[in-house]
Amino acid sequence: MNSVINIGTNPIAWSNDDLPELGGATPLEDCLAQARQAGYAGIERGHKFPNDPTSLRETLARHGLRFVSGWYSGRLREHDADAEIAAMATHLDLLAKNDAPVLIYAETTGCIHGDRSAPLSRGPRMAPDDWPRFCARLNRVAAHCAERGVALVVHHHMGTAIETGDNIARLMDGTDDTVGLLLDSGHATFAGIDPTQLAADYATRIRHVHCKDIRREVFSRARAGDWSFLDSVIAGVFTVPGDGFIDFPAMLAALAAADYAGWMVVEAEQDPARAEPLHYARMGYDNLSAMLREAGFAIADPLPIPPTKEILS
Repeated sequence: MNSVINIGTNPIAWSNDDLPELGGATPLEDCLAQARQAGYAGIERGHKFPNDPTSLRETLARHGLRFVSGWYSGRLREHDADAEIAAMATHLDLLAKNDAPVLIYAETTGCIHGDRSAPLSRGPRMAPDDWPRFCARLNRVAAHCAERGVALVVHHHMGTAIETGDNIARLMDGTDDTVGLLLDSGHATFAGIDPTQLAADYATRIRHVHCKDIRREVFSRARAGDWSFLDSVIAGVFTVPGDGFIDFPAMLAALAAADYAGWMVVEAEQDPARAEPLHYARMGYDNLSAMLREAGFAIADPLPIPPTKEILS
């Protein structure tokens, strides 16, 4: 029996969280209406979303969108699990009360991905002796999230302490099964990791997938010039699936072989002034859905749009 996949998106194509001036004037309602118009069943959280659980549920329901998840900036390298659990309480409550299946955890102590002046070579690194304590703390936080019905998934991300293949291996080896992995095709490729191999190696731990592609020419210049993460984004290093050089069919085949059944989220941060969001949202959905079907996945139908809602054309 084929796994059924929900395809979601992220508002970062409309309004960038790390660089708010990109799409800063775009109303949230435009983003949500266009996301649903492009075909998506759900959406991750952005900085313009309501923080109240009831308001968030009502806002998304008007557009027939499910709440997929939300990024959480963790700092377990700095403080213990109890302090982290207290710090994430409001965010976790928002996720749990809106039936989000996962919490996206990024370890942001010392991170540079939001600093346009910092080249990626200056990103934070954990010493070998730091990993056991970090992983033990992460196990406790993940167990707490699981008690609320939300799985914690760690986002390997450029400019953070969990970026490389070695970082991911240490993370997976040092934590138990309550800690899941978010597979991000774009960040893996940017860090020199084959996303297909990552999918095969950690199939049983992957519980969320971000699908972004990479433009080879921009990627080559960014790596050769040791650009900052944000300069790479502004130059257009990321794009939607099928518009770059990543081998998505191979990656999706590896996930299909492991019966992956979580969300697939098109998350390709670009400058909306140069990459019109609705155009790329449609392209990403159409390309990814076709590749998913080719890999043997079935695609879940979105929720119906309330008849009183007028969708932007």
